[in-house]
Amino acid sequence: MKKKTAIILVSPSGLPVASVLQKELEQSTVYTTAPVEGCTQIDHIAAFVEQSFTEFSTFIFIGAMGICVRSIAPCLGHKHTDPAVINVDSTGKYVVSVLSGHVGGANELTRHVASVLGAEPVITTQSDNSGLWALDLLPSLYHWVAEPCGASMNQLIAAFVNGEPTALLLEVRDAGTSYLERTLPPHVHVCYRYEDIPVADVGLIIAVTPRIYTVDVPVLYFRPKVLHLGMGCRKEAHPQGVSEYIKEELVKSGLSPLSVVSLSTIDLKKEEPLLANLQQSFGVNELHIYSGDELNEVAVPHPSEKVDTVTGTSSVAEASAILASDGGALCLEKQKGVLTENSHFTFAVAMDSGACRGGHIEIVGAGPGDPDLISVKGRHFLEEADLILYAGSLVPRELTYCAKKGATVRSSASLALEEQFALMKEFYDRGQLVVRLHTGDPCIYGAIQEQMAFFDQYGMRYHITPGISSFQAAAAALQSQFTIPEKVQTIILTRGEGRTPMPDKEKLHLLARSQSTMCIFLSAGVVDQVQAELLQHYPPTTPVAACYHLTWKDERIYRGELQNLASIVKENNLTLTTMIVVGDAIDNREGLSKLYSHKFTHLFRKGTEGDAK
Repeated sequence: MKKKTAIILVSPSGLPVASVLQKELEQSTVYTTAPVEGCTQIDHIAAFVEQSFTEFSTFIFIGAMGICVRSIAPCLGHKHTDPAVINVDSTGKYVVSVLSGHVGGANELTRHVASVLGAEPVITTQSDNSGLWALDLLPSLYHWVAEPCGASMNQLIAAFVNGEPTALLLEVRDAGTSYLERTLPPHVHVCYRYEDIPVADVGLIIAVTPRIYTVDVPVLYFRPKVLHLGMGCRKEAHPQGVSEYIKEELVKSGLSPLSVVSLSTIDLKKEEPLLANLQQSFGVNELHIYSGDELNEVAVPHPSEKVDTVTGTSSVAEASAILASDGGALCLEKQKGVLTENSHFTFAVAMDSGACRGGHIEIVGAGPGDPDLISVKGRHFLEEADLILYAGSLVPRELTYCAKKGATVRSSASLALEEQFALMKEFYDRGQLVVRLHTGDPCIYGAIQEQMAFFDQYGMRYHITPGISSFQAAAAALQSQFTIPEKVQTIILTRGEGRTPMPDKEKLHLLARSQSTMCIFLSAGVVDQVQAELLQHYPPTTPVAACYHLTWKDERIYRGELQNLASIVKENNLTLTTMIVVGDAIDNREGLSKLYSHKFTHLFRKGTEGDAK
C-alpha cells in the first residue's frame, strides 16, 4: 500500500506553508535537505524522488517549479500509475497541478490545497477549464467501470472535449446519471433508449448502461453495478470453466459482466466451491445467502419440482437474483449449464430495482421554509421532477420556483388523500419523477406513513431525502445550543394532545420530568393544556420561546417564562405553524464543552493529559 503524501520543502523559506499543509493533510510528511525541526532530512531531493516515486500517492513540492519538474522527469511512467504531483510557491500564493491531474487526483488536491492556503489554483486540463465532464473521473465518483469501444479512452476523451456531437444514453438511474442530466454540455444530446440515438448525426456515444450494443460509432460505456447474479448447482459442482461460461452467456444476451454487483444463492450452497470461484472471478464483495423459506416467497417464471425436492424451494437462481435486486425484473431468466459430469449449474440475472429508469417518487424534506435551507440533493430533485406535489400552506411556493419548464406543480392542501395518490400514480405510471415535498423533515410529523403504505401496496419505488427540521431552525433563530454540558443532554420532540390522542407513556407531564430541552410541535391551539402539564415539573420561570413561521419572511419569535406561555401565544395570535421551545438551554451561555480542550484526545488531535470524558 502506498504512503500518502510527501511534502518536499525546497528551501526553509517555505516552512510556514509546509507546516500548514502537514496539519491539514492526513498521513503527510515534510522532507527537506536542511536540518529543520519537525521535518525528515534527506540528502538530495532528486535522488529521494527517484527512490520513492512509486511509494507515495502524492508529492507536494514547495518552491520553484523548475526543481519540481527536473526531479520528477526521469520517473514518469503512465498516467494510470504516476502519483499526483503539485507545486506550491514558497509564499503560498499559487498552487499548480503538475502531474496526474485526473486519475491521480492532482487537480482535486490542487483545489484543496489552494483553499487551505487562500491561494490561486492553476489547473490546465481542458475539461476542467471548459466546464466539461472529466470522463476519466466519473467511474471513481459513481462506482462505474469504464469500457471504451471503437477507440482508446484517450481518443474518446479528446473527441468529447473537442466538441464532437455526442449522444448520451442513460438506461439506469443513479446519482451519476442525475449529475449528467443536470450538467449537459451543448454538444450532447440525451437519450433514454438505444433506439432513440441519432447514430448518423453523432460521432461519439457515451452510454451508462449494463447492456451491450453493436454500433459503428465509437462508444464509451460506463458500466454501473446493477446486475444481481443468482446461482444454483449440484453438490460439489466442479467450478472449472463455469465463470467463463456464464460471462459468455451474459455477453450473448447483451449484458456486460462488468455490471455484476452481487452473487446470491440458497443457504444449502453457501459452502460450495463454485460459489467462491464465481465471487472471485466476478470480483464482487456483495454476497446474499437466503433460506428456502425466503426464496419460496418469490414468484418466478420457471419453478422446478426437482429443485423443490432437493432444496425445499422451487427456485434458487431466479428467486435469489430477484431478492438480491430488491424485487427487480429478471433481465436473464434461468439458464442451465453442464460443462463436466455432475457439474450441473443454473444462473439468472436481475436488474437492481433502484436503478431501473421509470416511475420514481422522492419524498423530500423542504426544510423549515427558507428556500435556501433545502438540501442540495432536495433542490436537485425539484429541478428534475415532472410532478411536484407540495404540502400546501406548510411549504412556501417559492421552493418550487426552481421546477423545470413543463413540470406540473400542485398544492396538496385542497386534495383528499385519495386524490393525491391518484395524481402521483398517474405520473409514476408514465415513468416520470414525482417529488412529494413536505415541510421540515418528512419523518417528523410528516404524515408520510400512509403514503408509503400506498406505495408499498402498488409496488411503487420511492425514497426519502431528509430535510432540516423546524426544531433545528428554532435553535438557530434563538442562537441557542439545545444541550448544555453536564446539565441538559436530551432534546425531546413531541406535541400536545389535540384531536389525535397521545400514548399514555408520552403524556407531556411525564416527559417533563426530565426537564430536558423540549420542542413542541403543532400545539399552539392547546397551549393552555401544554402549559399546565409542563408546570407539573418545570419551574414557572423556565425560559420558553414561541417561534412562528421559522425562517419564513414573516417569522416572529416571542421569548418569556413558562408561566406566561399561554398568554404569549394567545396575545400574538399564533397558529399551528408555531414551534414551542421550553428549557434552560434557551439563551444559555454557561457550561464549557471539553471538545476543544487541550486535554481532550480524539482521532485527529492528541491531548497532553489523556482523554477528557
